Amino acid sequence: MSSFSRKIVHVDMDAFYASVEQRDNPSLRGLPVVVAWEGSRSVVCAASYEARRFGVYSAMSVARAQRLCPDAIYVPPDFNRYREVSRQVRHVFARHTDLIEPLSLDEAYLDVTLNKTGLASATAVAQAIRSEILEETRLTASAGVAPNKFLAKIASDWNKPNGLFVIKPSQILAFLQPLPVRKVPGVGKVMQGKLDALGIHTVGDLSRHSAAELEHHFGRYGIRLHELSQGIDNREVQPDAPLQQISAETTLSVDQPLQALDDILGRLAIKIWDQGIKKGAIGRTVVLKLKTDRFRILTRTLTLARAPASAQDLTLVAQQLCARVDLPASTRYRLAGIGMSNFEDPATQARQPDLGLFDDEPDTNH
Repeated sequence: MSSFSRKIVHVDMDAFYASVEQRDNPSLRGLPVVVAWEGSRSVVCAASYEARRFGVYSAMSVARAQRLCPDAIYVPPDFNRYREVSRQVRHVFARHTDLIEPLSLDEAYLDVTLNKTGLASATAVAQAIRSEILEETRLTASAGVAPNKFLAKIASDWNKPNGLFVIKPSQILAFLQPLPVRKVPGVGKVMQGKLDALGIHTVGDLSRHSAAELEHHFGRYGIRLHELSQGIDNREVQPDAPLQQISAETTLSVDQPLQALDDILGRLAIKIWDQGIKKGAIGRTVVLKLKTDRFRILTRTLTLARAPASAQDLTLVAQQLCARVDLPASTRYRLAGIGMSNFEDPATQARQPDLGLFDDEPDTNH
């Protein structure tokens, strides 16, 4: 089935963890609420829209959040409660389609090309789902409707909070072309800098470069960039796709020695931790990936007795793994990455694991 013949809905709960806290504690409504464990070294799990007005967002350090919004109210996360609400939302989805691909506790893709309730359009399905979620959970959700997953996810963010946005097949190119290129999945700061150097600032700019030209600059990802710039995304909704690993990596703008990677590893750890919290899974196995300036790839792996309790703990593990790299100190690195697998439930994991107690996994070089 081609992407243009599909009807995809992306549903994203609005400020999910913080909204659950405000729903269950009326005294928090209308106030800037930050869901996070105590301690200035902790990381924000979620922020209410009132807190977001001050620039507070998930994955930010609590120390920075406190500076941006000194009057915020901090609430420790309760993942058992969030999971229960997530199950309620999932039941709503299941009334309308069996093709549900959860991305985290608070968002999912749904293929409603053939919906179970006989509604006339994907837009009607999305409206019904949002209405049922509100009625049954007293929480709002935003939704995007489009012919594919790439566009549906962009659309769900378009009218947040409590919004619905539809991209029809005839509207795809007109919608995409003015968007900043950072809206394309995989375009982070480093890639955006490379695209800027080519004069590519919008998706429209990107669409005017051929697939061959983009492949020349960016390899296989260049082909993917070209497809997305045309609104093409043939990925199917994959029900209950098992989560194998969470990972993030970055290509450095300038090759760096190993001892200069601490800040980069810290930022990657925060990104990984935020993904793990959103997906409801924190991994005991941590992988460090490095690529040298001569394109040699190295990985180092630790399996901990207990999962990390924070992004800072994850950073410490990555630094331990760096200590296992036995290349000369003069070696320069062009890429660094962190991966996490062997997942545990973040609600049941120990708060302060003994990072010294771990089972070694084989290191690999290739």
